[in-house]
Amino acid sequence: MDLSLSPHGPLRADRPDLSAYLAADEVVDHDHPAIVALAAQLRQDDPVRTAEAVFEHVRDRIDHSADIGRWSAAYRASDVLAAGNAICHGKSHLLAALLRANGIPAGLCYQKLDVLHGLNGVLLPGTSWWVRLDGRGNRNGADGHFATTPAQERPAWTNDPALGEHHYTTVYATTPQPLLAALRTAVPNSTGYGYLPREMPDAVR
Repeated sequence: MDLSLSPHGPLRADRPDLSAYLAADEVVDHDHPAIVALAAQLRQDDPVRTAEAVFEHVRDRIDHSADIGRWSAAYRASDVLAAGNAICHGKSHLLAALLRANGIPAGLCYQKLDVLHGLNGVLLPGTSWWVRLDGRGNRNGADGHFATTPAQERPAWTNDPALGEHHYTTVYATTPQPLLAALRTAVPNSTGYGYLPREMPDAVR
């Protein structure tokens, strides 16, 4: 089996410089003291185990808003950590922040379902391939697991091609502007995803 081949399709970075996938910005604010502290707390002796610990923390300890009926509308990583809940996009921003704070290149990638789903692309140390990690949280039918190779990827949701569902191929270093603009309109305690775009432009699928 070729471990570099994902059943969900390839991933390609949108930036040639890996430093873009380690940078802090307005959304993936891994220079925030709370993010720095948690990243240090989760750090293990081995960077792959660090990535797994970070993934499991975001998946299992940060609630998905829909699972608990509390909608924080948080999307900035530090705000998601403070709120303790977010939708998938906020959780993916937090996962990227904690990985970057530990020196592990991480970006943002997407899946077209009935709404645009957010997850992460991660470049684990010692490898040359991006791997999808989906920290959405394993409740209400979701079943995402840690993977170290593209062949092992286990995102939370399975695609139904008959419905046009698919994974996008781009790993973004920053949140795409159309999505970021939508996330900024979210209102705390308002349920649902009506403000989100349904799909994402992508050069190759």
